[in-house]
Amino acid sequence: MFKALRFLGWPLLVGVLLALLIIQYSPQWVGLPSQDVNVNQAPFYSRMQEGPVSYAEAVNLASPAVVNLYTTKYTNKPALPLFEDPQFRKFFGDNLPKQRRMESSLGSAVIMSPEGYLLTNNHVVAGADQIVVALRDGRETLARVIGSDPETDLAVLKIDLPQLPAMTLGRSDNIRIGDVTLAIGNPFGVGQTVTMGIISATGRNQLGLNTYEDFIQTDAAINPGNSGGALVDAYGNLIGINTAIFSKSGGSQGIGFAIPVKLAMDVMQAIIEHGQVIRGWLGIEVQPLTPELAESFGMEGRPGIVVAGIYRDGPAQKAGLQPGDLILNIDGQPAGDGRRSMNQVAQTKPGEQIRIEIMRGGKPLELSAEIGVRPPANGS
Repeated sequence: MFKALRFLGWPLLVGVLLALLIIQYSPQWVGLPSQDVNVNQAPFYSRMQEGPVSYAEAVNLASPAVVNLYTTKYTNKPALPLFEDPQFRKFFGDNLPKQRRMESSLGSAVIMSPEGYLLTNNHVVAGADQIVVALRDGRETLARVIGSDPETDLAVLKIDLPQLPAMTLGRSDNIRIGDVTLAIGNPFGVGQTVTMGIISATGRNQLGLNTYEDFIQTDAAINPGNSGGALVDAYGNLIGINTAIFSKSGGSQGIGFAIPVKLAMDVMQAIIEHGQVIRGWLGIEVQPLTPELAESFGMEGRPGIVVAGIYRDGPAQKAGLQPGDLILNIDGQPAGDGRRSMNQVAQTKPGEQIRIEIMRGGKPLELSAEIGVRPPANGS
């Protein structure tokens, strides 16, 4: 008996161990559910695929085309603070001694062509009596304003110097969230400075900064004085014009915004060719379709914008639009967002006809409107 157990023991032990291994690694063989955990293993990256240890080449390519701006504005203010008091002026009128004062501010700009055209922000040069441009190679000159577009906060300047370095343009429509980016400008007037970050978001709008907003968001440090400077990719190609920061303190908090270079170039070419940006215009004010309004229209779950106001003798009034109409789509594009729809209109050439589908009194209607020319921002 002992010999029989001894003879059968090893095969039995091996069988038990084999069964345990099968249950552990292939439970489906014995009718048990699989316990595999599927995970995605990252591939092995060679050193050639690693990020660069320096962005010096990108900076060397881009930075010569980024300039510092020093603007000067002259104002006539009362000689004494007391003269500004409304009660004082009530008795003595406005014929009080005034003192000519000079106000200075800082900014940046980008040389876009060897001919000397520069792009910067409108708020950097608005109202300036003198604009001094300082290049990285030490040269300085005065710039003149070719034109500006307050609705995108862009301005075009011109300088006359030989052998100007021009920025290489990138493709702002190909950037991806997470791409490395560099901001080059003149923060606080300390001189040309480079900061690094990534693309945090694209297509940012409804920030209340400009009429037309399509911002690139980045966490590259942008501070006062960076406005009008360059946002470039890891290869030194321009992808945006730095324009604003989101900050409660006035300093960088990792949320900066840049105007995409595609939009900036369209504005620049229009200003150079026409002296202004010509945009399409319907002459309406719209408001979003709230759940309460949607219920009143019987349009729950449907996109639309409500006509809140009509400009007299504007294209919309001539087409028959009325306050209270619900716009469903414009030229086949759903009108679910007022800003996006108005941007669509702005990009349509004046004189072109567009179809507008509306709901009025519970009945669908289709109107045809001829796009007009949008008045200047400071116009009526």
